[in-house]
Amino acid sequence: MGFDWPMLMRLGLHGLGLTPEVFWSLTPAELRVMLGQQGGDAGMNRDRLADLMRAYPDTKKGSPDGGV
Repeated sequence: MGFDWPMLMRLGLHGLGLTPEVFWSLTPAELRVMLGQQGGDAGMNRDRLADLMRAYPDTKKGSPDGGV
């Protein structure tokens, strides 16, 4: 699914009054925050980090535990 660029440009340039230079320098996440659309995934927390570390443990190259 792509971005609706005409709508985003209207919101950014006309709704927020951004200059084209500022608009195009923003990341999509920054634009969403400026538009008040902060929903989505919650930030990283200790439990989520621990889950990721268990799922994707660090390994050393050539180690017997499968490191590449």
